[in-house]
Amino acid sequence: MHLIMILNALAVAWWLRSAWNQRQGNWNLRWQRSLFLFLFPPLLIFMTAIAVLFMGPQGQMGGMYTGSISYLLALIYLAFFAISCIKLALQGWQSVKSARNCPLVIVGDRRARLLQTGALFAGQIGFWQPELVVSQGLVQTLSPAHLESVLAHEQGHHYYRDTFWFFWLGWVRSCTAWLPNTEPLWEELLALRELRADGYAALQVDPLVLAESLLLVVSSGPVLSEICCAALGSSGADRLEQRVEALLAPPEPTPEAQLQSWHGFLLAFLPLLTVIFHS
Repeated sequence: MHLIMILNALAVAWWLRSAWNQRQGNWNLRWQRSLFLFLFPPLLIFMTAIAVLFMGPQGQMGGMYTGSISYLLALIYLAFFAISCIKLALQGWQSVKSARNCPLVIVGDRRARLLQTGALFAGQIGFWQPELVVSQGLVQTLSPAHLESVLAHEQGHHYYRDTFWFFWLGWVRSCTAWLPNTEPLWEELLALRELRADGYAALQVDPLVLAESLLLVVSSGPVLSEICCAALGSSGADRLEQRVEALLAPPEPTPEAQLQSWHGFLLAFLPLLTVIFHS
């Protein structure tokens, strides 16, 4: 019976991920849809594995005997989740340590770590309380107006705690790379993250200046890993046109997450209710 539960969860997860396609719409609709299809399938599988592990390898459920094979599969999968989390956390901590080895400087009116490279880079590096890291090339190349627009964008990442939340989303990505559309959904979430930070910055600086800064920074290529890092050009050049068009268009509101938008995720916890039918 436990094996049937696992297979059902896998089938639903596969079906939901396969149903995704990149539809147009406003920022809020795209974010809710992409986040749900990215997060719900692995959460359903995870909760199913937790339920199987809690019920144990012996007993009955619905008049059917349970076996140790499904219990072992659930244990292996949860162990894989844990190992992946530890691995990513260590890599993220290495990025944080590397950033903290850089000297502290004042850029504009903000404290930042100065990265000794000629490449154009600005990003938030860390977990819940990330630090601003800028490159020497960025400070020397950009005008004060362009530099201020970049810093405003990075302040948007700090405001939304993007490094923290995308660390966990990156963990989900690494654990469910075998599910369909994992990479397209991940790229979509990265692009929407950048659009949100762009929108935050556009309320403080000239959007045209920010668009010009974006063109300069993205053209220089990535400098650091995306783990625990949210940078101006992290969504890649393939999303550049979309971001520039959004900056030049009338501003679109990016509302805070609302409680009703999370109701759908409660369905992923249904496998836990099956525990009461186990004996």
